[in-house]
Amino acid sequence: MTTETFRALVAMEHGGGEFRREVQERRLSDLPDGDLLVRVRWSSLNYKDALSATGNRGVTRRYPHTPGIDAAGVVVESRVDEFRAGDEVIVTSYDLGMNTPGGWGQFVRVPAAWAVRRPEGLSLRESMIYGTAGFTAGLALTRLEENGLVPGQGEVLVTGATGGVGSLAVGILARAGYSVVAATGKLAEADLLRSLGAARVIPRDEVRDEGPRPLLSTRWVAAVDTAGGSTLAGILKAVQYGGAVASCGLVASPDLPTTVYPFILRAVSLLGIDSQNCPMDLRRRVWQKLAGPWRLDAERLEQVAHERALEDLEPEIGRILRGEQRGRILLN
Repeated sequence: MTTETFRALVAMEHGGGEFRREVQERRLSDLPDGDLLVRVRWSSLNYKDALSATGNRGVTRRYPHTPGIDAAGVVVESRVDEFRAGDEVIVTSYDLGMNTPGGWGQFVRVPAAWAVRRPEGLSLRESMIYGTAGFTAGLALTRLEENGLVPGQGEVLVTGATGGVGSLAVGILARAGYSVVAATGKLAEADLLRSLGAARVIPRDEVRDEGPRPLLSTRWVAAVDTAGGSTLAGILKAVQYGGAVASCGLVASPDLPTTVYPFILRAVSLLGIDSQNCPMDLRRRVWQKLAGPWRLDAERLEQVAHERALEDLEPEIGRILRGEQRGRILLN
């Protein structure tokens, strides 16, 4: 090693439950024990990172803390045969950035079981444009296809389509050959969504349903929902017979005001999507798809990427907590 210190964005608790964030010099000795020491080249901003950075104890128990549930970089030291110094790896999910210092620092130390070797066809930078958001979208499509979804069956709905998961889900589904309908509260971004591959863009209120009817006319063969609440309830009422909804977010609400009718009269499946504890064999398969047949071209990836430095994250944290994020914040 040529350095014992590195830069990291640290969230700290002050009096009265106030939390502040600042870029600090940290020491490698501050990092926990682990199989791999990784020099982080790229990270990203996710909703969970913003919660951790602002003191949410449901995400992070102890402070001071460095958030960042995504990291892509180069192995500097390895205690295991599977990885060697110089290997390029992607580390997302598990406890990274929650109670383990995360990718908002220039180094992380993690178990080897958390690391995925960078797949061919995807650079480290591109892997963090995807990050947990893109991986979640890819995992959702994997589960939908395991449920029988194939191109040509009908329209696939994506909600929260201008957010991180939503925008990448639109692009990935279109790349895989599906007819995508993007639902959003930001219709001014319709051109962006069409350029990512959306066949149609609709207002999110067209999907939401709080009415008493247990079923609606069928519209969707499948859906990727990031919203929850009455949006997810409305989707379930309108999915075609035997279709499925991949649920991967709660930006509208964690509640689900629905009935069993979509499940017992139309055989609709509700698929839960968890990226944090996804088994490693499935994790590798999804990353291989993102680097191969589902890979967005460079122009489309750059359309959703907004590059920032550590010092520039503060306003972005507020934006994502207010639901104002557009695409992905890529941390250099």
